[in-house]
Amino acid sequence: MQNGLKSSRTMNYSKFVAGGNYFKLSLMQVTDVHLKSNRVMELGANANGQYVYIFTAAAIFILLLACINFMNLSTARSANRAREVGVRKVLGSSRSHLIFQFLAESLIVTFVAAIIAVLSAWALLPLFNHLSNKQLAINAQTITWLLPALLSIVIIVGLLAGSYPAFFLSAFQPINVLNGKVSTGFKGGAFRSTLVVFQFSISIFLVIDTLVIYNQLNYIQNKDLGFNRNQVLILNNVNTLEHPELLKQEIKKLPGVVNATLTSFLPTANNKVLNYVSPGGKEGQSTQFWKIDEDYINTMGMQMKTGRGFSGEFRTDSTAMVINETAANVFGYGNDAIGKTITTGTATNLKKYRVIGVVKDFNFSSLRDNVTPLVMTLDNDWLARLSIRVNTHNLPSLMTRIEKTWKTIGPNEHFDYSFMDTDFDALYRTEQRMGQLFILFTGLAIAIACLGLLGLAAYAAEQRNREIGIRKVLGASITAIVTMLSKDFVKLVIISFAIAAPLAWLTMNKWLQGFAYRQNIQWWVVILAGSGAVFIALATISLQSFRAAAANPVKSLRSGD
Repeated sequence: MQNGLKSSRTMNYSKFVAGGNYFKLSLMQVTDVHLKSNRVMELGANANGQYVYIFTAAAIFILLLACINFMNLSTARSANRAREVGVRKVLGSSRSHLIFQFLAESLIVTFVAAIIAVLSAWALLPLFNHLSNKQLAINAQTITWLLPALLSIVIIVGLLAGSYPAFFLSAFQPINVLNGKVSTGFKGGAFRSTLVVFQFSISIFLVIDTLVIYNQLNYIQNKDLGFNRNQVLILNNVNTLEHPELLKQEIKKLPGVVNATLTSFLPTANNKVLNYVSPGGKEGQSTQFWKIDEDYINTMGMQMKTGRGFSGEFRTDSTAMVINETAANVFGYGNDAIGKTITTGTATNLKKYRVIGVVKDFNFSSLRDNVTPLVMTLDNDWLARLSIRVNTHNLPSLMTRIEKTWKTIGPNEHFDYSFMDTDFDALYRTEQRMGQLFILFTGLAIAIACLGLLGLAAYAAEQRNREIGIRKVLGASITAIVTMLSKDFVKLVIISFAIAAPLAWLTMNKWLQGFAYRQNIQWWVVILAGSGAVFIALATISLQSFRAAAANPVKSLRSGD
């Protein structure tokens, strides 16, 4: 008997869970709310902790690019320091002493760069705060952890950047150096080529990411949301007035005002309310439950799929309901929702509504989420906002008249307003700032990579100076010489593109999964990033190569370099 009851309870509980009609409570640390909570109706606007990791990785990548430049240029200039190393070894310097010298040089350069970086960060901090909407400041509390962290970074970066040049240069054999048998030039530098590939892989990766982010933000800004957010003025806190309905009627009379609606429920507001509804005697379902007036649907620019919206001409509309397409489908009504009965409330206070219309789906939450079932009833209890659709080219004059009307009805109440398109943009302000910061990071990464490439091209041309002179004397054109000097570098950039493109696609595809409505990664984004990288690299290399190819061959042959 007991086993039978236990089995029955288990089956009932499983059925209850499968129905999804329950709430689960969970605990979260207060310190995790800002970055790790994606719940609606938080106390403040949430951020995304994922972006913290993304920008930290971008900063580390840019630091690595600078380290790679130092390694590349140090080893490319090996011929200039080879004789110094040879003489020092002949005079008794040990390899460990030379390694210490080169590492010390790297640490000094890094320390000076850190001082310049701190001063630059301090000067640019107001600009960064404006761009990121933060209030960061350098104060005594900041310095207590900033100085040790900065010192650690200087040591790590200095040793990392100087390690390969130190071991590379200190390994020269004195007899080979003094006999001029040190291998120089771009060719043969396998490790240096690997570093160039790594540099441009990072740059191309960031370029593709930036283009994808920009494309997604542009898609969000221009997507048809199912309502018209443009030219809608929102007056807040109208529930503090004694006669909010009077305010609505007076404002509707103003020239330039198309329509107005009183409600707390707006597609761009974070005040959604869930309620249990029972469609046609079925089990209760958790559904968005909005209370609106008869002007809401027209003011918001929404479209009816079937049936009609609320009207003051029908007294029976007090027990009527308008639902969205998703609700009609979830409730199992399909295209036959008109006239169906939906019940709300508790067992002791049930209220039945009759469906009079189905409104086309509109996005009332972030585009990261799918549209969920929504029901709307005619009710004047929730009047926190007055939304006004305007149509005028003289908005300041209209705003003055609206504020005057407000002061007439509520002279002691604060006049507070916003615009719906601005509120909508606030939902994606994090992504917008992310896009702007990514553009800066990408531009910086490309600039650093090109500086390194320019330096390598200059040294490659310098070390092949005599060869270039001989080729010109024998009739080689400037175009042929530029091609000869550039092709090796361009090959490395193409290899970088082949590595970075798949990685960027995988990363951005995962990022896009956070949006229920998204643009797929377009093929032209990848092609544009690759073509742009090749073009920038080719322009950088060709600039230096052209200077070398256009030089007088007599000077290079006479110098004996």
